[in-house]
Amino acid sequence: MQPCQNCQAVIDEYLLDKQLEPLRDLTVDDFNVCADCTTVVADACVECGGAVYVPRSETRTPDVCPACRSDLIERTGRDPGWMVTT
Repeated sequence: MQPCQNCQAVIDEYLLDKQLEPLRDLTVDDFNVCADCTTVVADACVECGGAVYVPRSETRTPDVCPACRSDLIERTGRDPGWMVTT
């Protein structure tokens, strides 16, 4: 078990997996934060309409989910970032 990079608490993989269910193709292994330090916002991705992962330290909700961001990087060869809209 690894510590949360935000609060240093031990990551409860069961709780985090449950919280990450709306995010396609991602597991607890893709994150270094605990369930208390993250928020998942359903239906917020501008690409697929799926959920986005929001660290509690962020003040804005990202526009692109991690899977779509990865797809965009693979297709275009450049990183669009999390906030594609202005």
